[in-house]
Amino acid sequence: MTTAGKQPLPPYFGIDPERSAAKLTQPIDTARFAKAAAFAARGRDELAKTGHAPDGKKQLRRFSTWEVCRYLIPVAPAHFRRVLRANPDLPQGTGEGNSKWFDLSEVIELRAHFAAEGAANREYQPYKPNGAQAKTIAVANFKGGVGKTSTCAHLAMSAALDGYKVLVIDLDSQGSLTSIMGGTVSDEWQTAFPILARDFAQHVQAENKVRSARGEAEIPLDETLTEALEVSPRNLVQETHWPNIDLIGAQLNLYWAEFQIPVWRMQGRGWQLWDGLTNGLNDSGLLDEYDLIFLDTPPALGYLTINALAAADILLVPLGASFLEFDSTGRFFDMLYSTFASIEDGENAQRRQQGLPEIKFEWDAVRTLITRFDANQQTDLANVIQAYFGDLMTTFRQDVTAMIGQAGEQVNGIYEADYREFNRDTYVRGRETFDRTWAEVKEIIVGAWFQDAAEQLMETENGQA
Repeated sequence: MTTAGKQPLPPYFGIDPERSAAKLTQPIDTARFAKAAAFAARGRDELAKTGHAPDGKKQLRRFSTWEVCRYLIPVAPAHFRRVLRANPDLPQGTGEGNSKWFDLSEVIELRAHFAAEGAANREYQPYKPNGAQAKTIAVANFKGGVGKTSTCAHLAMSAALDGYKVLVIDLDSQGSLTSIMGGTVSDEWQTAFPILARDFAQHVQAENKVRSARGEAEIPLDETLTEALEVSPRNLVQETHWPNIDLIGAQLNLYWAEFQIPVWRMQGRGWQLWDGLTNGLNDSGLLDEYDLIFLDTPPALGYLTINALAAADILLVPLGASFLEFDSTGRFFDMLYSTFASIEDGENAQRRQQGLPEIKFEWDAVRTLITRFDANQQTDLANVIQAYFGDLMTTFRQDVTAMIGQAGEQVNGIYEADYREFNRDTYVRGRETFDRTWAEVKEIIVGAWFQDAAEQLMETENGQA
């Protein structure tokens, strides 16, 4: 609507009710949701295949000599080429002249050779004490859209490129991390759900032995629990297109765990529901098989997130440099305190009566991490957030780059993007934001391992004294 000599009115004036009603469809029933979901699933599959192999499976790109020498193996390109010429049994890469390309499994083999034969003062293999178990890192925040899954995926890829053997566990029923890693999950029995069900079933078995000895009625094991006893966590692990990253994936039905876990808790009050994932990782030997385990959690402080946090050695909490995300993250920490302090108080009251040692939740480190950072607009607020969180915050802020958006559109991580698709300087800046994030997280991991090794050595020496 316009009037001579006047500015047009905003578009929310002059809406005609009859024309508006004519645009409406028939009332939407629940069947329409199923149709929308089917269309979305079809579109998701088509989009996810972008950049995949002809058989529909993701493939990890190759890495050039320039990348290998700059980012993966600390050696000069000329010396790298001399070593390959002198050792024809080593992977020689593909391509003509000096422009060779290597897949990551070949890089891993080359890294092992340099570690065995190269200079003693070079870090060809990443630090991990002999015999040390995997460090478990949970990435969590109940605020959605903070870059939680992206951070988890890129840290896993960073660690893999660094030479660590990695397991990623997707605990978010949306399955975004599973999609990034090219995983296929048909139902909840291929997710972490049977790990938790198995833990409760084992609790019931132990409880029933006590009940039987007392002549009391046993807790029944239903079909789900009986089936879960036959599932090993190792059976849930699937390989990915990364040779040193494995996956326990997620899909929509995993969300049923949030409803089932409290039902189990009602049936077995003594079941420590928060330890289901921890026990599964311990009992299966997965902590000895991998170097690092990354847990991606749902955007809620539910039972799956509680299990992840209880299993974690290190907690990372991503957030954006905005008031709402700062406020939400503060409330997240408040809920963490309330939840875990409540568990400690309730459990320890009983343990004191029974003369048992008390439980205490502890983490090697907890860090908040600013993601999607725009230095031109968010520096002042980021400085305020840094001041309030203090030593609970990483010093580096994860910048927004054009590469992040482009890689996300292709369902890829930054490290999966071919640098030839960018200006080389753009590529270097783009991956630097994740390299520096990984550097801070790796420093925490390495420090925690070193601390563990020192404590074990001290205990051994005290035991021998």
